[in-house]
Amino acid sequence: MKKKVMSLAIAALTAASLAACGSSSASTASTAASAAESAASTAESASAAESAAPAADSDVAYIQDKGTLVVGITDFEPMDYKDESGNWIGFDADLAAKVAEDLGVAVEFVEIDWDNKILELNNKSIDCVWNGMTLTDEVTSSMDCTNAYCNNAQVVVLPADIADQYADTDSLKDLTFAVEAGSAGEAAAEELGLNYTSLTSQADTLMEVNAGTSQAAIIDLLMASAMTGEGTSYADLTHTLELTTEQYGIGCRQGSDLASYINDELKKFYDDGTTAAIAETYGLQATVIAQ
Repeated sequence: MKKKVMSLAIAALTAASLAACGSSSASTASTAASAAESAASTAESASAAESAAPAADSDVAYIQDKGTLVVGITDFEPMDYKDESGNWIGFDADLAAKVAEDLGVAVEFVEIDWDNKILELNNKSIDCVWNGMTLTDEVTSSMDCTNAYCNNAQVVVLPADIADQYADTDSLKDLTFAVEAGSAGEAAAEELGLNYTSLTSQADTLMEVNAGTSQAAIIDLLMASAMTGEGTSYADLTHTLELTTEQYGIGCRQGSDLASYINDELKKFYDDGTTAAIAETYGLQATVIAQ
């Protein structure tokens, strides 16, 4: 009898133990499933948040977050120059202001040393270079550039009373030139083997020629047309030979999405007549490139 009772007790204990084991496994499985479901939900939420937020390396988002589009320029009429009130105006300045308006930010123009434009971009001192910038190999390999939007050339500027003595490139070799450092004009002077001095800006080169410190300058056709000849600041100077033909573009940091954004803006401005209206203000209608 005692043996039977003992057997029943052992059986009962074994059954209870098995039941407890089953309950623990079920509980563990349930907890694991719940944790997995929670993790999946968290990952899904994180992914959704990531998709909704701008990319961390987006220049457009960076500019909108800080509230300012900083444009690197030099004093370069008719592209970027100051009016009588000290405000920056010009074909490029007006277009840049329109882009800033569409971005929902203010525009700020910063005068830079043209020779340091790539460094300024990479240091984030500026967000773009928008200043009648020729799309040279150096520029296009160091920046993400927009499509060309304006035609240009490098021309010789010298006193009008001696212009007829310099009708070809061979005759230029006796002259001393002023050029802007890091510019297409400097590249042209170097390629032709001319005697030249590099200065900070194209405006400085005109002052040098006007003062007689240099005999001639090589600058952009657009600037030469706007600033030399009768009714301009340099009435006694004129421009002659076209040494190169080229196109202007806007430079942004490498990998930046700002260049693509500006391309879309340039297309919109060209299609709706904004570009034509601004170009007419500065007499540049014939230079505009279709977008």
